[in-house]
Amino acid sequence: MKDEAPIDLRQRTRAFAVRVMRLGDSLPRTRSGNVVGSQIIRSGSSVGAHYREGTRSRSDAEVISKFETALQELDETAYWLEVIVESGMMSARKVASLQKETDELIAIFVTCVKKVKARRRR
Repeated sequence: MKDEAPIDLRQRTRAFAVRVMRLGDSLPRTRSGNVVGSQIIRSGSSVGAHYREGTRSRSDAEVISKFETALQELDETAYWLEVIVESGMMSARKVASLQKETDELIAIFVTCVKKVKARRRR
């Protein structure tokens, strides 16, 4: 899978993790803010780790598993971003670019999984 993956996805998922961590750290220091901050940091920072594990996988099945786990974590991150906005912890404007990046990464990982699954069927 290494040769097929976009070269910048390694840096992009790492930058995503850093952005999510900064957002989590900027949430209010309330009980809710602390819980949501911990959750979004956990889900958002694990995407790049799963991506890296997937690129080092020994089989297509393992690649698919790791990338689908990254997709689950991205979906969870999207959920926490929605909660942050709907609860009023942060404005939609402040999280819009991170929501956009989350959506773009989801699209990229969906494409990667489809590509590997198609390769397995051949």
